[in-house]
Amino acid sequence: MNRVPMTVQGEKALRVELDQLKTVDRPRVIQDIATAREHGDLKENAEYHAAREQQGFIEGRIQELEGKLGNCQVIDVTAIPHTGKVIFGTTVAIINIDTDEEKRYQIVGDDEADIKAGKISVNSPIARALVGKEEGDIVGVQAPGGIIEYEIDQVMHV
Repeated sequence: MNRVPMTVQGEKALRVELDQLKTVDRPRVIQDIATAREHGDLKENAEYHAAREQQGFIEGRIQELEGKLGNCQVIDVTAIPHTGKVIFGTTVAIINIDTDEEKRYQIVGDDEADIKAGKISVNSPIARALVGKEEGDIVGVQAPGGIIEYEIDQVMHV
């Protein structure tokens, strides 16, 4: 079984969602189904069918989250000595060599990736190019328009 890397924050977010589904959403939809059953004929009862469909989505998401949490390997980057090397969980400030544009990304697991929040998957091309490199190194990243070169400006353990 392959363990999937995940940050402490990513694991916490999944656990919060799982708790919400189990303690709030699941009981609410069970109550909705019971209420809809009281209305009589189930064949033409839209409320009942909608509640059952919602129940299916909730149960599916609960199974998905339990599977992800069961297969994850939580990595606390703050517990790892800071060496200046880019590793899973670190935040990296990079500068585009051609445009001098600076970007800041945290390297996270696939389930946590959110480019708008500055979180990129460890399996993304840019993260794969950065991991193992150090501050001051130049890395080339294959992009649709060709190779883009970045200088690693700063590596932070957040």
